[in-house]
Amino acid sequence: MSDYIVSARKYRPQTFESVVGQKALTQTLKNAISNGRLAHAYLFCGPRGVGKTTCARIFAKTINCLNPNANGEACNECESCKAFNEGRSFNIHELDAASNNSVEDIRQLIENVQIPPQIGKYSVYIVDEVHMLTTSAFNAFLKTLEEPPAHAIFILATTEKHKIIPTILSRCQIYDFQRIRIDDTVEYLQKVAANEDVEADVSALNVIAQKADGAMRDALSIFDQVVSFCGNKVTYEGTIANLNVLDYDYYFRLVDMLTAHDVRGSFLLFDEVLSKGFDGQHFITGLASHIRDVLVSKDASTLPLLEVGQDVRQKYQQQASQCDQNWLYRAIELATDCDMDYRQSKNKRLLVETTLIRLAMIGTEGESKKAESELPDVTRPAVAVTPTVADINNATAANQQPQFRQPQPTQQPIQQPVQPVHIAKAVRIGRITQMNGRVEEAQASLQPVAAPQPQPVNVTLLEYNEDNVWSVWKHYAETQVNDAYVRQSMLACPPHLIDKDSVLIEFINNVQLENIKSFADSINHLMQLSFGNPNLTITYQVNEAAPEINVFALSPEEKILAMEKKSTSYKAFKESLQLELM
Repeated sequence: MSDYIVSARKYRPQTFESVVGQKALTQTLKNAISNGRLAHAYLFCGPRGVGKTTCARIFAKTINCLNPNANGEACNECESCKAFNEGRSFNIHELDAASNNSVEDIRQLIENVQIPPQIGKYSVYIVDEVHMLTTSAFNAFLKTLEEPPAHAIFILATTEKHKIIPTILSRCQIYDFQRIRIDDTVEYLQKVAANEDVEADVSALNVIAQKADGAMRDALSIFDQVVSFCGNKVTYEGTIANLNVLDYDYYFRLVDMLTAHDVRGSFLLFDEVLSKGFDGQHFITGLASHIRDVLVSKDASTLPLLEVGQDVRQKYQQQASQCDQNWLYRAIELATDCDMDYRQSKNKRLLVETTLIRLAMIGTEGESKKAESELPDVTRPAVAVTPTVADINNATAANQQPQFRQPQPTQQPIQQPVQPVHIAKAVRIGRITQMNGRVEEAQASLQPVAAPQPQPVNVTLLEYNEDNVWSVWKHYAETQVNDAYVRQSMLACPPHLIDKDSVLIEFINNVQLENIKSFADSINHLMQLSFGNPNLTITYQVNEAAPEINVFALSPEEKILAMEKKSTSYKAFKESLQLELM
């Protein structure tokens, strides 16, 4: 049988000094041991593979060491240290809460706590994955955790602190372990490679560290896997081939193509990536991360945020010097939008390819026109608009007659210098515009925080005909009248042109006529402004000879009276029960 031991076990730290990436935390534990300020319960929490259980074991070994050195480390020579190193120490007890999470398991632990240690001062109980305990087990553990025997120390370890009940948290000293930085991981892997007589490229170790995502145990496991594939010479090419990682070179080439507006080249590169088995979302998220790294490489103050090797760092700096900062901002926005829309897309490849087209269009005339349509242009002349109802109400309140002015399309606008505009939010601005003889609500673009100076408003006049009069009448009813009955009454009674200065509205009954009176002045002003005729008047009357009755335009009382006229049985039923209108 082979004596091979995986690196994650072989190179597991045995002292506080050898723990990677947790210097502040290990120093705190060493000081607590040196000063004799030991708590009875600790909680070690943090991501996987960062040294929680390892530190718990080192802590348990050190506090029981009979001859600790001046640095606060165990001597590894006394009987207690030898027993720990040989795995026969009775002072350290480990419990896996994932498989021993019941009340009975905790009761058994509580019974064992009463037994004092044979060698050393303390019995240390390490409960791993403590968040897996049931609520009943937690409650059974509370009293012992709060007031254990003097020789007992509990160390709880978990990756999910939020699942632990507050009463447990309040009884422990909490130590939060952090993810191990890529530079620290690479440095440790270099030591491991040297001990194993493996020649490893720094760029390859950097890829392993990034793949491990801050977990040293994962990094060592991946290192063993890559060594099995590459042999005693770990190369960058062999590492990305074994780990199925997209090469940096793909993204460097792609960004060069996009900044050169090479759509066809970017399509072919994307197809090459897909042919290697990579997912489109993996590709687009990698592109967003790459552009982010290019962005942070543009400034020396943000360069430390770039966690790559020195040779790759130089490539990023070179590409950053060739990319415009605004291009990078826009590119990150498009890439992240694509990433968010990827799951909902029916044609995922087309979504990514469309994003590549938009990225390649940045800085071109098409993209400029698109951006111009989305932003307000302070150099444009005022667009002629039809007056809004708010304008009419304001004029009515001031008892002023609206002023009319014909648009002058040949007049050249006065050019104004462009001022920088910061967009706060998009707002909807209602206006009336002529389209196929109908008046519809249009939407303006974006309203800036620093709005330009107001321009003179020209009035676009509508042709005076029955269709346009009906359009204005209908638009007012649908957008300005909140009462459903009044709105339905207006839509049921179209206007009729009498002459160039008169419009007639015929209602079915007096109730409709009374309800419209409160809107009469506003509607009249809207008609005058829309057709450029200050003498235009609207006459309202009841058409008593109307051949048909629209029941939707009747009031509830009128509906009941109409039913009485139409149905004799209903009238007899009403009289038999002596029903009256309230």
